[in-house]
Amino acid sequence: MKIEGEVTSGMGKGSFFLSQESYTKEFEKNLGFIPFPGTLNVMVSDEHLDEINEIKDNCENLIKPDDGFGAVKYIEAKLNEKVDGAIVFPAKTTHEDCHLEFISENKLRDELNLSDGDIVSLEF
Repeated sequence: MKIEGEVTSGMGKGSFFLSQESYTKEFEKNLGFIPFPGTLNVMVSDEHLDEINEIKDNCENLIKPDDGFGAVKYIEAKLNEKVDGAIVFPAKTTHEDCHLEFISENKLRDELNLSDGDIVSLEF
C-alpha cells in the first residue's frame, strides 16, 4: 500500500518512549536499527482508514515491554521511496486513526528538510 500524507507536529511524547531501552532493544533486534528518539507524524486521508485499520488489526509485529509501558505494533515502511523505517501503532495513544507515526534511525525533519504541511509518501 502506498499513500500520501501531510507532515504535522506531534505532542512530543514519542521522544520519551523511543528513548526507553525496552523499546530500542526490540526495534534494533527486529528492524535492524535504533530509532531516533522521536516520530515523524503524518496525517493521511480518511479514505485510507479502513485499509490502515485492517493492517493494524492483523499486524503480528508487537513489542510488549516488561516495565509497565504500553505495547506497540509496527510494520516496516518506506518514506518517500528512500528512507527505510516503520510505522508504529502504540496501544496507548491520543492520536486519531488518520495520524500515523513513522520511525527511522535519523531525525527526518532535518535529513529531508521537512516542515509541517509538507506532503510525503508512505509505502508499507
